[in-house]
Amino acid sequence: MVDTPPAENVQLQGAPIFYQRPEPLSAANHANLGVRRIDRPFGFAAASNVVPLTVTEFPQTALSCPIIFAGERHQPLAMMGVNAGQNLYVREDGLFQPGVYIPAYVRRYPFVLAADETREKMVVCIDRGAPMVGDLPDLALFDAAGQPTDYTKGCIEFCNNFEVEVRRTESFISLLTELDLFETRTASFTPQNPDGTAAGPPQQIAEFFAVSEEKVKALPDDKMRQLVNSGALSQVYAHLISLFGWDRLIGLALQRAGQQPQVANLN
Repeated sequence: MVDTPPAENVQLQGAPIFYQRPEPLSAANHANLGVRRIDRPFGFAAASNVVPLTVTEFPQTALSCPIIFAGERHQPLAMMGVNAGQNLYVREDGLFQPGVYIPAYVRRYPFVLAADETREKMVVCIDRGAPMVGDLPDLALFDAAGQPTDYTKGCIEFCNNFEVEVRRTESFISLLTELDLFETRTASFTPQNPDGTAAGPPQQIAEFFAVSEEKVKALPDDKMRQLVNSGALSQVYAHLISLFGWDRLIGLALQRAGQQPQVANLN
């Protein structure tokens, strides 16, 4: 069943990107709507240089871009651009570059789970402001009897599974916080002349939280076993390996700006 509380009584957790007009999904309000195939299917992601991640996505993401942690809650993010408002992995045609991992947060759009007014129940919502949502759809939300279509059921299941991964990610962050493994780091680059000499002082492009490998190595045996047995250690090293992706990211940004690629400096 799809819960249908009043639209004003649902709340998206945190500060979600992409979503403009989330509404609780219901046959009463969305019987004639659905999802249309559009020319720029991922164009909605082109204006965000970060995308939230769940911890089980770390290995795949590490092959494409840096994984950082941000804010007081140490939210994991995939860094997809060095400038706000610019996703370097979304092409002009609204598709991701071949071989780039597309986070589940992007793939679930325009659906999302939101908390009802009691904060005790999650409600399936759809972004009514999404460019692919409208009438005359290619994929209807409800059938003639007012029941969710197989497409909608699949999207609801995806959202439910995503929420499970969000809870797993919160446990992962809690463990790293408990073990005091986070540190503040910066990413910067030094502009260079064509001959390779410095063309100016280093320019900082990001400040973020990362896991300290030194702190991990200094853990007592029982705490290290806790990391290993929980599966967190492999995810930690996926994150650490991903930080080498700053070079690629900076290179893509400078290439788009018509400048020579540079090497990142991580501190």
